[in-house]
Amino acid sequence: MELNGEADLKSPLLQCPNDVVITVSSPNQILNKKIRTLVFKVLGITCSSCVASIEAALGRLDGVQSVMVSVLQGQAVVKYVPEVITAKMIKEAVEDTGFEVAEFPEQDIAMCRLRIKGMACTSCSESVERALLMVDGVKKAVVGLALGEAKIHFDPNVTNTDRIIKAVEEDAGFGAELISSGNGLNKVYLKLGGITSPHDLTVIERSLQSLEGVNHVEIDVQEHIATISYEPDIIGPRSLIQRIQEAGSGPSTYQAILYTPPRGGEAERQQEIMMYRNQFMWSCLFSVPIFVFSMVLPMLPPYGNWLGYKVINMLDIGMLLRWILCTPVQFVIGKRFYAGSYHALRRKSANMDVLVALGTNAAYFYSIYIMIKALTSESFEGFGKGKTSNALAKLTELAPDTACLLTLDAEGNVISETEIDTQLIEKNDILKIVPGAKVPVDGLVIDGQSHVNESMITGEAMPVAKRPGDKVIGGTVNENGYIRIRATHVGSETALSQIVELVEAAQLAKAPVQKLADQISKFFVPTVVLAALLTWLGWFIPGQAGLYPRAWIPTAMDAFEFALQFGISVLVVACPCALGLATPTAVMVATGKGASLGVLIKGGNALENAHKVKTVVFDKTGTLTVGKPTVVSSVLFSEVSIEDFCNMTIAAEANSEHPIAKAVVEHAKMSLQKHGSKNDHFTEVKEFEVHPGAGVSGKIGERAVLVGNKRLMRFFNVPLGSEVDRYVLENEHLARTCVLVAIEGTAAGAFAVTDPVKPEAARVISYLHSMSISSVMVTGDNWATASAIGKQVGIQKVFAETDPLGKADKIKELQLQGTSVAMVGDGINDSPALVAADVGMAIGAGTDVAIEAADVVLMKSNLEDVVTALDLSRKTMSRIRINYVWALGYNVLGMPIAAGVLFPFTGIRLPPWLAGACMAASSISVVCSSLLLQYYKKPLRSNTARD
Repeated sequence: MELNGEADLKSPLLQCPNDVVITVSSPNQILNKKIRTLVFKVLGITCSSCVASIEAALGRLDGVQSVMVSVLQGQAVVKYVPEVITAKMIKEAVEDTGFEVAEFPEQDIAMCRLRIKGMACTSCSESVERALLMVDGVKKAVVGLALGEAKIHFDPNVTNTDRIIKAVEEDAGFGAELISSGNGLNKVYLKLGGITSPHDLTVIERSLQSLEGVNHVEIDVQEHIATISYEPDIIGPRSLIQRIQEAGSGPSTYQAILYTPPRGGEAERQQEIMMYRNQFMWSCLFSVPIFVFSMVLPMLPPYGNWLGYKVINMLDIGMLLRWILCTPVQFVIGKRFYAGSYHALRRKSANMDVLVALGTNAAYFYSIYIMIKALTSESFEGFGKGKTSNALAKLTELAPDTACLLTLDAEGNVISETEIDTQLIEKNDILKIVPGAKVPVDGLVIDGQSHVNESMITGEAMPVAKRPGDKVIGGTVNENGYIRIRATHVGSETALSQIVELVEAAQLAKAPVQKLADQISKFFVPTVVLAALLTWLGWFIPGQAGLYPRAWIPTAMDAFEFALQFGISVLVVACPCALGLATPTAVMVATGKGASLGVLIKGGNALENAHKVKTVVFDKTGTLTVGKPTVVSSVLFSEVSIEDFCNMTIAAEANSEHPIAKAVVEHAKMSLQKHGSKNDHFTEVKEFEVHPGAGVSGKIGERAVLVGNKRLMRFFNVPLGSEVDRYVLENEHLARTCVLVAIEGTAAGAFAVTDPVKPEAARVISYLHSMSISSVMVTGDNWATASAIGKQVGIQKVFAETDPLGKADKIKELQLQGTSVAMVGDGINDSPALVAADVGMAIGAGTDVAIEAADVVLMKSNLEDVVTALDLSRKTMSRIRINYVWALGYNVLGMPIAAGVLFPFTGIRLPPWLAGACMAASSISVVCSSLLLQYYKKPLRSNTARD
């Protein structure tokens, strides 16, 4: 995998241009109009007049469709026609108005996925990858052998998908078809009705084009199928259907229903299976008689006597029949090997096809030579990938087909219930989930209580209680209660869709250990050819010189023929196919198995790094602890009233998202209610500032307020008396966190917050120790609380009072000591440390943006999955090494035997047909070895799971 161009490190390779393309296509008609969206920052915008001047300057440019400038965000969104105006011209126009442009995309990057047909080994995927990277404009290309897919990032201004497909087909010699282009995430297919003329399609196309949030419209004129990409935050499929229906007028009435296109991947796999099955059956039709004529009938006289009847000279019927039957197998059924060899040799490389073609042709033409010799002589005597993706297929089938949509009045009463297709669900829809039904999409419970079985998503065996305000995940099963939910994530944004996408990406990625196989494969074929040549020479020259007994050579065979059989056997037995399967099959099975256990591993790189981990760094809040802090006590240190104290605290902490801040605010509001206060409106804080790892500060009215730990108080020189120190010390020894409140430079009061330790924490730390993995805790909390928590769970090395960037620094310090480090965090403020670690693990973040920062995503908040991830990685790497033993074992043992090392001592030879069987057996052994990972069991299981 390589990059083209010097600016690639700055290129947003994982982002796609936001194009709006409206296409009406048929075999004879294509109408294409492209509008591109450009988003960038504009510095210095202070008022509406600034906005007006920028919008006016850009609005005068030809090709600019619309301009939107936000004062609050300092951001401009420009829609333009790239054929008329360039992004650079837009940037220059903004700069000419006197404003500075920032975060401007240097180049457009698009992404497409291709299905590659005919790949059989690592050399094949390497060939496709090299061909793709040679295309001008291609920035990055990854080819996955196990999935049979390629993911390409390219500059759409330089190349397009047609050229990319052409490169695969013509330069690499493999079949290719487009799976998706652009992001392809939120897309709906609609079957159109009421179409009587092409004009109707134009009306529908223009009607859909005018809708805000529609990115891409493509209509098949013959099939009357519309493919529409849209923004789910703005519009949904039901609105699209309604718009199509409203587009008709007078006698023209249009209808649209949801259409499910055939699964291209599944259809392609079935077609490939049928092709190989048919080829196998045809091969058997010719090969089985050859086997019977050669090995069975000669042993059963007199039934096989007729095979020895001479036709011409020493050419008998058996030999003639074998030649007639094997020729179609060699040149008709096996023609794909010739095609693959041609394309490989044309680009000056050698793959498995070259080796198979060489081996089989050597054996075939050697047999032709023997037959010709018999004809002219009067005295002559003759002589699996499917199952690895099952986990992925099962995930995609978890979501139900239909859902119950509720329509409510202003008071929340149900007006109507409608059963709709799950794909028609839009954000903020209210859905009814009855007992035993599947949750269709991610959402929030707004009414009712129940228990939801999330085992199919998270691997958690026990049903999880759900009440109003709790999140539910699409694809899970409602156990025993009636609930209503509000849809929050639909389409590609659901946790299920993200899991599927993540597993696909993991199975497409290569492990670094596979580089060894790739390097071996590059040189293996020429090495084998050389070894076969040397073997032939090693037997032929001594035979001619009489250096070994003539009795070793079979009757009616000379030294040339005798040596040639050894050379052919070496050529056939040494195919590197199994070597290329050793890593990708194991990674594919492991990532699929991990997904079924709620552990999402981002490909081979994360797997390989995880198995090397010797130190695991844990965050405290939300990782080692439950993550739901509660205030257990509060105290006043000054004459300030409890009402004033609580109001000040609430106003200061209201803007903080930290769990402890939320607990403090909730407790302060409850205290106000206990003291009879019904104030629901609090003074807005001014000059609000967050001090990472310390607390917050701001001004409420004319008074300065600080809310945070002792470090924040010391930073602002707030004196803390003996009463404060005593309260803090007592609570810290009880593993509680003290939140101090200072008003106008004086300590006004404090809250003692506790966050219970997870019940499995101590057991996980102990098990990691048994795996020779040390544990470290890094937290922003105070030393006393951190030490108490560390002692409670069994962690001896603790770093406290550390801000988010300080956590990343601690990771780097540990790495400098020569240890491989994994970081486990809740993904909220641990992103810098997750990125800095060799392996970042986001715990309890299955639907959170921590997916982007972490290498491993643990769907549950259970620390046992940390052990599962590390243990699975070790088992997988061990399995890969075993696979290499299987792959290389056949070569290491088979090649010397094929070369005739044992023949002088035992008379044992490896004939070419048996060498071919050994070659196939090595690949089967490797695939079966990888499939054993499907039986992996978690080393630690929670008590609830066991019960």
